[in-house]
Amino acid sequence: MSRPLEIDLLRSFAVIAEMRSLSRAAERVGRTQSALSQQIKRLEEIVDQPLFQRTGRGVALTNPGERLLVHAQRMLRLHDEAMADLCGTGLSGTVRFGCPDDYAAVFLPSLLRQFSSQHPHALVEVVCVPTPRLLEQLDKRAVDLAMVSLPLTATELANARGTDDEIIRREQLVWIGSPELDAAHFDPLPLALSDPDTLDHIAACEALERAGRAYRVAYASSSLAGLTALVRSGQAFAVMTQTAVPPDLAILNGDPALPPLPAVGITIQFGRKRPSLLTVAFAEHIRLTLPLL
Repeated sequence: MSRPLEIDLLRSFAVIAEMRSLSRAAERVGRTQSALSQQIKRLEEIVDQPLFQRTGRGVALTNPGERLLVHAQRMLRLHDEAMADLCGTGLSGTVRFGCPDDYAAVFLPSLLRQFSSQHPHALVEVVCVPTPRLLEQLDKRAVDLAMVSLPLTATELANARGTDDEIIRREQLVWIGSPELDAAHFDPLPLALSDPDTLDHIAACEALERAGRAYRVAYASSSLAGLTALVRSGQAFAVMTQTAVPPDLAILNGDPALPPLPAVGITIQFGRKRPSLLTVAFAEHIRLTLPLL
């Protein structure tokens, strides 16, 4: 019978993997290098695999070590979340979360409500801007994680699982307009679109160009409220994700005057290679909850 993986051993292993040095890891956990070496030796005996190799600058993970680290990080996260939950404290701290306006309007209330009930001492600060601006914020580490959109084809959807950009939800882009308007009566077609580098803007223009349909961008803004206000006024048509369409506006997919639009995928991206426990916990909460909303 195989021996169990001990949480204490896994925690020391994860710290050494992060610090890439026994001496720095020993300072981090408040133990001697000898004690850490003995822990790693015990862990290697349990898995019957070498986990580290010495380098000129410290230590590096072996291939089995890289594979164990993935499992160790997941096990430590679940262990710490379980202990926090059972002790009635939950995780604490602040996480800066980026989200496009259309996803925020539909998904955020439930996501934040459920996470807050599990971790009442945690604070989620929300930044709402389009995906291209969120990617810039991630690069600057101005946000800890962000829910972003990716272009998606049927093949990409099938292959996305298991990649760094794992697709956790699929959203169909749709044409929207005031219910009393007929798109066929407009030439060129007036559009209210988000920033030029956003997926809805690109998808609308490319679809119309492929169809040979004349159009003009009557209004361009990163403000979802501004876009929907113009659509309500009957001055333009817009493109957005289907779940975010307000009930007073009409979904026009299937209208022969408007070409079909692609789907997009929603994924989570981090601002740092090694995000905090709170950031990882919120990301996991989104992964588990978002498909059900």
